[in-house]
Amino acid sequence: MAQSMYHYLREAWKKPDTAVLRERMIAWRAGGAVEIVDKPLRLDRARSLGYKAKKGFVVARIRVMRGGRTRRRVEVKGRKTRKQTNRKTLKMSYRWVAEMRASKYFNNLEVLNSYWIGKDGKHYFFEVILVDPEMPEIKNDKTMKWIYEGHHSGRVERGLTSAGKQSRGLMTRRGHSPTLKVRPSLRAWNRRGK
Repeated sequence: MAQSMYHYLREAWKKPDTAVLRERMIAWRAGGAVEIVDKPLRLDRARSLGYKAKKGFVVARIRVMRGGRTRRRVEVKGRKTRKQTNRKTLKMSYRWVAEMRASKYFNNLEVLNSYWIGKDGKHYFFEVILVDPEMPEIKNDKTMKWIYEGHHSGRVERGLTSAGKQSRGLMTRRGHSPTLKVRPSLRAWNRRGK
């Protein structure tokens, strides 16, 4: 049976050409940390996450530094040196951080979803799909008008994108799992009567 074009694109991204990807990342490093792209690099992934080639959809490439997060060390006498650690472990994934930065940069757009496109020794690269909820094309689209009608502003900041839900432990990569968090937890439910 014949497969669709998106099937072959998906298969090609399972083993990408490293030489071509390396050349692209050299160009990406030379550019800005947040850049609008004309069309998605991984069209199959973008389409599966809700992207459409119409007005109101914007795709941005985000560059995020790899490695641990550091905080400024307190330079005050009387502090114990063993307490002066400046490395922090952030519970947010790099993908969620990329979505937050895209949302902050494009403050009139809502983040729909994002996906990984590459990494090198210093950076992760993600493409973030953003939607303008005020565009008439989005308001009249049957599958996308939910982002305009309901209370969906600030989805990223509230952790409602898939990257945010994964970091909060609300879903696994393939959807819901038996280890899904239950809200409210049993402990919180028992505590409410006291």
